[in-house]
Amino acid sequence: QVQLVESGGGLVQAGGSLALSCAASGMISGLNDMGWYRQAPGKQRELVATITSGGSTNCADSVKGRFTISRDNAKNTVYLQMDSLKSDDTGTYYCYARILGIVCWGRGTQVTVSS
Repeated sequence: QVQLVESGGGLVQAGGSLALSCAASGMISGLNDMGWYRQAPGKQRELVATITSGGSTNCADSVKGRFTISRDNAKNTVYLQMDSLKSDDTGTYYCYARILGIVCWGRGTQVTVSS
């Protein structure tokens, strides 16, 4: 069994910053990609950013230059630094981890950006 525990969500004004983290534990041998998706009310879940175990990253165009993804392989933890937040960034942010080809999800953390 795999557990992904997210933390760091909250309420922030537009232009502000938040930092999310997600720690993986349990049966995580073979852990590869980790990253973040988000889902706004009434919209589909969308990719925010991903990072491989080797450190290669990919970000959605909408967050490039504002969000930074990183990870600590020793702690099996992925981070998302979010700067210059906009109201469009509001949503539930879900951590994911790909383990031996299987994608596991966290429960999500709410990010609300007030304009």
